[in-house]
Amino acid sequence: MYARYFKRLFDILLALMSLFVLFIPLSVIALITKIDTPGPAFFLQERFGRGRRPFKIVKFRSMPVTIPKNLPTSAITDPMLTRWERWLRKTSIDELPQIWNILKGDMSFVGPRPVITRETDLIDEREKYGANDVLPGLTGWAQINGRDELDIVTKARFDGEYAANISFSFDVFCLFKTAWKVIAQRDIKH
Repeated sequence: MYARYFKRLFDILLALMSLFVLFIPLSVIALITKIDTPGPAFFLQERFGRGRRPFKIVKFRSMPVTIPKNLPTSAITDPMLTRWERWLRKTSIDELPQIWNILKGDMSFVGPRPVITRETDLIDEREKYGANDVLPGLTGWAQINGRDELDIVTKARFDGEYAANISFSFDVFCLFKTAWKVIAQRDIKH
Protein backbone atom coordinates (compact mmCIF):
# COMPACT_ATOMS: atom_id res chain seq x y z
CA MET A 1 0.00 0.00 0.00
CA TYR A 2 2.83 2.40 0.85
CA ALA A 3 4.59 1.82 -2.49
CA ARG A 4 1.43 2.40 -4.48
CA TYR A 5 -0.19 5.32 -2.63
CA PHE A 6 2.01 6.99 -0.03
CA LYS A 7 5.59 6.80 -1.30
CA ARG A 8 4.98 9.54 -3.88
CA LEU A 9 3.32 11.76 -1.25
CA PHE A 10 6.26 11.15 1.11
CA ASP A 11 8.69 12.11 -1.70
CA ILE A 12 6.81 15.32 -2.52
CA LEU A 13 6.57 16.45 1.11
CA LEU A 14 10.21 15.64 1.86
CA ALA A 15 11.36 17.34 -1.37
CA LEU A 16 9.41 20.52 -0.59
CA MET A 17 10.76 20.63 2.97
CA SER A 18 14.30 19.98 1.70
CA LEU A 19 14.09 22.78 -0.87
CA PHE A 20 12.75 25.18 1.76
CA VAL A 21 15.61 24.38 4.16
CA LEU A 22 18.35 24.09 1.53
CA PHE A 23 17.41 26.91 -0.86
CA ILE A 24 20.11 29.35 0.31
CA PRO A 25 22.90 26.74 0.69
CA LEU A 26 22.06 25.29 -2.75
CA SER A 27 22.15 28.79 -4.25
CA VAL A 28 25.58 29.43 -2.72
CA ILE A 29 26.88 26.08 -3.99
CA ALA A 30 25.59 26.88 -7.49
CA LEU A 31 27.37 30.26 -7.41
CA ILE A 32 30.68 28.78 -6.22
CA THR A 33 30.43 26.02 -8.86
CA LYS A 34 29.88 28.64 -11.55
CA ILE A 35 32.88 30.66 -10.34
CA ASP A 36 35.18 27.64 -9.82
CA THR A 37 35.53 26.65 -13.49
CA PRO A 38 34.02 27.79 -16.79
CA GLY A 39 30.64 26.30 -17.56
CA PRO A 40 27.18 26.06 -16.05
CA ALA A 41 26.56 25.37 -12.37
CA PHE A 42 24.26 22.47 -13.19
CA PHE A 43 24.85 19.33 -15.20
CA LEU A 44 22.12 17.52 -17.10
CA GLN A 45 22.61 13.92 -18.15
CA GLU A 46 20.32 11.36 -19.69
CA ARG A 47 19.67 8.42 -17.38
CA PHE A 48 17.29 5.48 -17.41
CA GLY A 49 14.38 5.62 -15.01
CA ARG A 50 11.44 3.36 -14.25
CA GLY A 51 10.65 1.01 -17.12
CA ARG A 52 13.95 1.93 -18.78
CA ARG A 53 12.50 5.28 -19.83
CA PRO A 54 15.14 7.99 -20.28
CA PHE A 55 15.00 11.27 -18.37
CA LYS A 56 17.39 14.16 -17.69
CA ILE A 57 18.96 14.04 -14.25
CA VAL A 58 20.05 17.34 -12.64
CA LYS A 59 23.28 17.56 -10.64
CA PHE A 60 25.73 20.24 -9.64
CA ARG A 61 28.52 20.15 -12.17
CA SER A 62 31.37 18.36 -10.40
CA MET A 63 33.62 17.87 -13.43
CA PRO A 64 35.15 20.22 -15.97
CA VAL A 65 33.03 20.66 -19.11
CA THR A 66 35.87 19.03 -21.09
CA ILE A 67 35.19 15.58 -19.57
CA PRO A 68 32.77 13.47 -21.66
CA LYS A 69 29.21 13.53 -20.24
CA ASN A 70 28.70 9.76 -20.22
CA LEU A 71 31.97 8.86 -18.52
CA PRO A 72 31.30 6.37 -15.69
CA THR A 73 32.34 7.43 -12.18
CA SER A 74 34.95 4.68 -12.11
CA ALA A 75 36.85 6.32 -14.99
CA ILE A 76 37.23 9.73 -13.31
CA THR A 77 40.57 10.47 -11.68
CA ASP A 78 41.43 13.17 -9.14
CA PRO A 79 43.82 15.12 -11.41
CA MET A 80 40.86 15.78 -13.74
CA LEU A 81 39.02 17.69 -11.00
CA THR A 82 39.47 20.94 -9.11
CA ARG A 83 39.53 20.98 -5.32
CA TRP A 84 35.90 22.24 -5.28
CA GLU A 85 34.75 19.52 -7.69
CA ARG A 86 36.44 16.83 -5.60
CA TRP A 87 34.71 18.20 -2.48
CA LEU A 88 31.31 18.20 -4.20
CA ARG A 89 31.79 14.56 -5.20
CA LYS A 90 33.29 13.45 -1.88
CA THR A 91 30.39 14.89 0.11
CA SER A 92 27.77 13.82 -2.50
CA ILE A 93 26.46 17.40 -2.47
CA ASP A 94 26.56 17.32 -6.27
CA GLU A 95 23.51 15.00 -6.06
CA LEU A 96 21.21 17.44 -4.20
CA PRO A 97 19.69 19.13 -7.28
CA GLN A 98 18.02 15.77 -7.96
CA ILE A 99 15.41 16.95 -5.47
CA TRP A 100 13.98 18.68 -8.55
CA ASN A 101 13.80 15.29 -10.34
CA ILE A 102 11.96 13.91 -7.31
CA LEU A 103 9.40 16.73 -7.42
CA LYS A 104 8.90 16.15 -11.15
CA GLY A 105 8.23 12.45 -10.55
CA ASP A 106 11.31 11.17 -12.43
CA MET A 107 12.85 9.90 -9.21
CA SER A 108 12.16 9.02 -5.59
CA PHE A 109 14.30 9.67 -2.52
CA VAL A 110 14.95 5.92 -2.25
CA GLY A 111 15.26 3.44 -5.12
CA PRO A 112 17.92 2.02 -7.44
CA ARG A 113 20.30 4.77 -8.59
CA PRO A 114 19.48 5.96 -12.12
CA VAL A 115 21.96 4.54 -14.60
CA ILE A 116 23.63 6.34 -17.50
CA THR A 117 22.29 5.05 -20.79
CA ARG A 118 25.47 3.26 -21.82
CA GLU A 119 25.53 1.07 -18.68
CA THR A 120 23.30 -1.51 -20.36
CA ASP A 121 24.93 -4.40 -18.50
CA LEU A 122 23.61 -3.09 -15.15
CA ILE A 123 20.23 -2.21 -16.65
CA ASP A 124 19.90 -5.72 -18.10
CA GLU A 125 20.96 -7.32 -14.80
CA ARG A 126 18.43 -5.23 -12.87
CA GLU A 127 15.71 -6.52 -15.19
CA LYS A 128 16.22 -10.02 -13.75
CA TYR A 129 15.35 -8.72 -10.27
CA GLY A 130 12.51 -6.34 -11.12
CA ALA A 131 14.57 -3.30 -10.16
CA ASN A 132 13.75 -1.45 -13.39
CA ASP A 133 10.07 -1.45 -12.37
CA VAL A 134 10.46 1.15 -9.61
CA LEU A 135 11.44 4.82 -9.68
CA PRO A 136 15.18 5.38 -9.36
CA GLY A 137 16.33 7.04 -6.18
CA LEU A 138 18.63 9.69 -4.82
CA THR A 139 19.89 6.85 -2.65
CA GLY A 140 19.12 3.17 -2.43
CA TRP A 141 19.73 -0.19 -0.83
CA ALA A 142 22.73 -0.86 -3.09
CA GLN A 143 24.14 2.58 -2.27
CA ILE A 144 24.30 1.88 1.44
CA ASN A 145 25.67 -1.61 0.91
CA GLY A 146 28.75 -0.68 -1.05
CA ARG A 147 27.83 1.92 -3.66
CA ASP A 148 30.65 2.21 -6.20
CA GLU A 149 32.50 -0.76 -4.73
CA LEU A 150 29.85 -3.31 -5.76
CA ASP A 151 30.06 -5.44 -8.89
CA ILE A 152 27.13 -5.27 -11.30
CA VAL A 153 25.46 -8.53 -10.22
CA THR A 154 25.60 -7.65 -6.52
CA LYS A 155 24.35 -4.11 -7.14
CA ALA A 156 21.44 -5.43 -9.24
CA ARG A 157 20.59 -7.99 -6.54
CA PHE A 158 20.46 -5.26 -3.84
CA ASP A 159 18.32 -3.09 -6.14
CA GLY A 160 15.98 -6.05 -6.65
CA GLU A 161 15.75 -6.66 -2.90
CA TYR A 162 14.67 -3.05 -2.47
CA ALA A 163 12.09 -3.29 -5.29
CA ALA A 164 10.59 -6.41 -3.71
CA ASN A 165 10.43 -4.96 -0.18
CA ILE A 166 9.50 -1.29 -0.50
CA SER A 167 8.09 0.08 2.73
CA PHE A 168 8.08 3.31 4.71
CA SER A 169 10.40 1.87 7.36
CA PHE A 170 12.81 0.57 4.67
CA ASP A 171 12.90 4.01 3.03
CA VAL A 172 13.51 5.76 6.36
CA PHE A 173 16.26 3.25 7.20
CA CYS A 174 17.93 3.84 3.80
CA LEU A 175 17.77 7.63 4.25
CA PHE A 176 19.33 7.54 7.72
CA LYS A 177 21.98 5.02 6.67
CA THR A 178 22.80 7.20 3.64
CA ALA A 179 23.24 10.26 5.85
CA TRP A 180 25.65 8.28 8.04
CA LYS A 181 27.62 7.00 5.02
CA VAL A 182 27.90 10.51 3.55
CA ILE A 183 29.03 12.00 6.86
CA ALA A 184 31.56 9.18 7.30
CA GLN A 185 32.47 9.43 3.58
CA ARG A 186 32.39 5.67 3.12
CA ASP A 187 32.09 3.70 -0.14
CA ILE A 188 32.46 6.84 -2.24
CA LYS A 189 34.76 7.08 -5.24
CA HIS A 190 35.64 10.68 -5.95
